[in-house]
Amino acid sequence: MRRVLILGGGFGGVSAAHVLRQELAEDDEIILIDRREYFSVGFRKTWALLGISPFADGQRPLKSLERQGISVMRETITKIDPAAKAVEVDHGRIEADAMIVALGSQLAPGLIPGFEEHALNAYDAATIPEAKQRLDAFEGGIVVVGIFGVPYSCPPAPYEIAILLQEHFAARGLDFSMQAFTPLPMSLPILGDAGCEVIEGYLAKKEIRLHPNRKALRVTAGEIHFTTGRMSYDLLLGIPPHRCPQVVVEAGLAKESGWVEVDSRSLETSFDDVYAIGDLTTIPLANGKRLPKAGVFAEAQGEVVAKLIAAGFNNSESTARFEGLGACFLEIGNGEALLVEGDFLAEPAPLVSLTEASSTYADEKFSFESERLLKWFGK
Repeated sequence: MRRVLILGGGFGGVSAAHVLRQELAEDDEIILIDRREYFSVGFRKTWALLGISPFADGQRPLKSLERQGISVMRETITKIDPAAKAVEVDHGRIEADAMIVALGSQLAPGLIPGFEEHALNAYDAATIPEAKQRLDAFEGGIVVVGIFGVPYSCPPAPYEIAILLQEHFAARGLDFSMQAFTPLPMSLPILGDAGCEVIEGYLAKKEIRLHPNRKALRVTAGEIHFTTGRMSYDLLLGIPPHRCPQVVVEAGLAKESGWVEVDSRSLETSFDDVYAIGDLTTIPLANGKRLPKAGVFAEAQGEVVAKLIAAGFNNSESTARFEGLGACFLEIGNGEALLVEGDFLAEPAPLVSLTEASSTYADEKFSFESERLLKWFGK
C-alpha cells in the first residue's frame, strides 16, 4: 500500500484527489488535508456579495469525498517536511510516499496599514456576509475597487466586481461614482495593449474610471494613500496582497521569488516526489511574465500530477504534461460575459485572446461551477 498526501482542498487538490482515485489501486491511500470544511469555486464570492446567488448553493463538504475512497482530514498544517514527504498537523505527524502541495495563496491584508479597518475584503469568503450588509446599506457616494498588490488570484475578477457593482447600484437608483485602481500599467497586461483596450473600453462605457500605476501604501478613513497622491472614497472594496502560505515558506519550498518554483510541465519541486500546484507556484512564461493565478490552471495541474504519481507507483511512464491551456470568464453586466483564453506556455510568447461579449459565456460560467461540483462531489 502506498500513500499520497494532498495539502489543500481547493481546485488543484480536489482535482488531483479525483484523478488519483481513478488511477491508483484500491488499497493505495489518498489523504487530503484542509482546515476548511467546504469546497467552493472562487467566483461565487462575487455572486454572494451582490446577492446574485448564495454561497450555500456552490458549497460542497470536503468530507463527501470520502464516499469515493479519499480520506479527508480537517486539520491545520503546522509544519511541512518535504524531504520526508511528511506534515505535522494538530494531532500528529503523517508521512507519505508522494506529496502534493496545493495550499493556494494566502491573503495578506495586514501588509497594507488600515486595510482591515477601512476596506471590504472582496476576496475573503469569511467577510462576504458583512460586506454584503455594507453594500445593502450604502446610500451613495464614491465607490472604489482597488488592487493592493500583485500577483493576485483571478486577474479579471476586480474589473468584473466593479462592473457588476456599478450595475447593482445603478439598478437601485443611487447617486454614485465608480473608480478602480491597479499597481499595473494597464488592466490585464497578459492580454497586451489591444486586449486591455477592450477591457478598459467596457469600464469606460460603465463610467468606471480606471487608475493604472497606483501602488497603495495605506488606507485611512475616506482616503487611499499611494506612492504618488491620494484617492477619496465612501465605499472601498479591496483585493489585498497575496503571499505564499507561511508554512510553505518555512518548509523551504518557496524560493527568492516568494513563491514555489516548479518544473513548468511536470510541477515537480526540488524535492523528490513532492509536487506543487496552483496559486502558490510561480511559472515563467516565454515573454518574461508569469502564469496567472487561476483555478482552471490548478485543476489541470492537479490532473497532470496525479497521473505522474500513479505512473511512478505502477513503475510505468506517463506522457502527462501541463500544457498551459486555460480560460476564464469576465462578466460585464446585462447577462453577458467575455472569455479570456489562451495557450499561456506557447513560445516565443503566450497566445492569449479575448472573445466578443455573449450571453453564452455567462451561461457557460454557471455551468463551469455546476459541472465540477457534480464531477468531483456527485449529487
